[in-house]
Order: sequence, then structure tokens, then C-alpha cells
Amino acid sequence: MFAKGFVLAVLLVGVNCRYLLVEEHPMHLAEDGVIVGEDGTVYFSAPLETVQMEPLSRARRQAETRISVDGKTGNTEFGAKIPVARNDNNILSVTGTQSAASRSLGLALDNVKGHALSVSQKTIPEFGKQLTAAGKLNVLDTDKHNLNANAFVTKNMPTQFPGAPNFNTYGGGVDYTFDKKIGASLGAARTDFLQRTDVNALGHLNLFKNKDTSFDFNAGATRSFSPFIPKSSWEPTYGFSFSKSW
Repeated sequence: MFAKGFVLAVLLVGVNCRYLLVEEHPMHLAEDGVIVGEDGTVYFSAPLETVQMEPLSRARRQAETRISVDGKTGNTEFGAKIPVARNDNNILSVTGTQSAASRSLGLALDNVKGHALSVSQKTIPEFGKQLTAAGKLNVLDTDKHNLNANAFVTKNMPTQFPGAPNFNTYGGGVDYTFDKKIGASLGAARTDFLQRTDVNALGHLNLFKNKDTSFDFNAGATRSFSPFIPKSSWEPTYGFSFSKSW
């Protein structure tokens, strides 16, 4: 019942997407992802954004705080997840994030079987707003193996650019963890408005864990495909995250 209507969505694979705003002028996309007109005018380029479900096999019944650091850009994001209602099967939580580049607020519904749904609104000062709906389906959960499929759709609203149209990004992915210690994920995201597809392959390793604290390392690579990017290549990415339940 929980996953009804979601199974088809998880067949989409993806996580990463760069959101760009274009005007109706002849243009090309430079190798660094900046859209440039034929006259050399730079129109818009926004930071690479990631939509990712919590890497948890079962719903937490406590408040959780998280700090994530992007090793490549140095961007630090603070996040919190606070339960506000629950029953025997589900927990409803308020979620929020804050970084130098953006802030978000949303709701998350976690199921005891490992499934999850969430909605959130992110504000990016130099761009506008993004409204995202996401879901996670737990496919396998044993003492040693955990496998999840996830999907999302984001409505991009470039409110800082009057007259610019809204556009959507959608995608999904799969995430596998062995022995609650080491794992990998594959994903992709598509933005039709930009004729752009972003893919990624990531690995994650738990460095420390006890009943209420976890410290993790992640690393991998991302790549973008678009008619505006004639020579794309895999770009490395890595980071750390620290989480604590209360």
C-alpha cells in the first residue's frame, strides 16, 4: 500500500542535476557549465544540487541532526529531522537544511519497513525556489544486505529571473549497503528543458558508528550529457557527513 504508485517511478535512475536558466538567444554551454551567448554574454549558471534519500534501513524514532561537508567545494550543510507524529508503522517528521548556498524546509514520512516519502521546498538566493517530492522503496533488508530504490521530481522556479519559465527535473537511483558499513549507489537525473542528463556513481564508507552517532565518507564521480556539452568527462566528488540522534 505504501509503495503503490511509486514502483514505476523508481525505474528512473538519478540523483545529480545542475540547474541552468537560458534565454531565447543563440548560445552554447562552456565546459565549466556556464551558458554563454554568441556575443559572449554569460546568462546563468547555478551550483550542482543533489537530491538524496536518507541512507537508513528503518525509520528512526528520535530527532536527528546532520552535518555534511562537500570536500570539492568546501560547502557545509546543516540538517535536522524532528518527529512530530507517529503510530506503530509510520513516523512523520519536519526536516530542514541550511548552508551558505541554500536553505530548505519539508516533511518526511518514514515507514518501519524502510520505505519513505518526502516533500520539501528549497530556496537558492541567486536562483529562486525548488519544490521536490521524493520517495524511497526498501527492496531488501537483512542482517548483512540493504538495497533501496529511490525517485524524485523537482519543480524549478527561477523567481530571481522575471519572465523565466518554470521547468522540471526528475530522476532516481539505487543504493546498496553491506553490513551497515560499506556501499555504493548509481543514479541519473534528466532536465528536458535543458536537454541534459546527469549521472553519478558513488561509494560510501562508515568510519564510526554507535547507537546514536555515525561518521561517514563518500566519494565517486559525476558526468553530464547534453548537446551543449560536446566534451563532457567524469568529475570526481567526495565528502564527509556526521549525524547524531537525540
